[in-house]
Amino acid sequence: MTTFPTVTDVALAAGVSRQTVSNVMNSPGIVRADTRERVQAAIAELGYRPHASARRLRTRRSSTIGIRLDPMIDGISGSVLDSFLHALTEQADRQGLRVLLFTATGPEDEITQLKRLNDGADVDGFVLTSTFAGDPRTTWLLENGISFVTFGRPWGVDDLDDPKHLWVDVDGWTGLHDATRAQQEAGARRIGYIGWPSPSGTGEDRRRGWRDAMLERNDVTEDELAALEVVTVDGVAEGTAAMQELRRTAGRLDAVLCASDSLALGAMIANPERVPVTGYDNTPVAAAIGLSSVDQSVDEVAAGVLELLTGEFGGKVHGAPESAEPRHRMVKPRLVVREFAAIPMEAPAPA
Repeated sequence: MTTFPTVTDVALAAGVSRQTVSNVMNSPGIVRADTRERVQAAIAELGYRPHASARRLRTRRSSTIGIRLDPMIDGISGSVLDSFLHALTEQADRQGLRVLLFTATGPEDEITQLKRLNDGADVDGFVLTSTFAGDPRTTWLLENGISFVTFGRPWGVDDLDDPKHLWVDVDGWTGLHDATRAQQEAGARRIGYIGWPSPSGTGEDRRRGWRDAMLERNDVTEDELAALEVVTVDGVAEGTAAMQELRRTAGRLDAVLCASDSLALGAMIANPERVPVTGYDNTPVAAAIGLSSVDQSVDEVAAGVLELLTGEFGGKVHGAPESAEPRHRMVKPRLVVREFAAIPMEAPAPA
């Protein structure tokens, strides 16, 4: 029986991770030139065919991946998933795969759509987004033995060491920790945080990054830290109101970090003191208004999703071949620093 070189073989020959090999094939621009050349040389030497990694999916029924098209929330927050969808579609096309979009009104309706598409042999596997603890979609897919990968971790107690399904996620803790450290290194000590209310696995992950960085420096007490935080639902108007509350209750503010660019835009508006604000998601809006923001590296996320869906795991935890490779990918975000350009409301005239 003829055997073909695998992504693992290329990674071992080049002395890199499987994720790096996947990035070289799907998003070469995010890989350092010397590393990219080393991987390309290993591919040529071994005779590895990049499209072979998708053979498992292509030889099933439709060579098609299904993914729900999430509704746009405010034109800002939804742009991250929109960018991910574009990256996934472009990278899938390079592997000879198609992406089928569908809509659903909620998790239960999405399960109905998943069943319809699977029963009709319209897709060979699914990509899920916006995961949460106790997600019924992943439970249904696991129970029915259907291939899938999620953009978002299971949000269980032990999901890093014992993932209940294959997933790719962005390390929100690192994103906010790095953003906090950047402000601290610029001289800030009293750094406020505008985040989302619990329960929110993603929001709590980001909040911990800010909180840990603040406590590591011992610049504020636990009581002071509590006063530097405001929680609210996502949105520009909500960010404005949260910033106004921080200014009333937190005392002096040297900088403010936010769980999203929507909240950060709102915070910039209610900011007559021109306190530096940092967002999260690095949306086009952030680039347009000079807002520093944490970038989620969606090209790398898409590459990881496709690797887990089309490679040796085939989108399945149960029944997958024995492998020392992790069954998840944690992508490190990067802080994009821009020259701060506040757009504050006018401060009220003195009485």
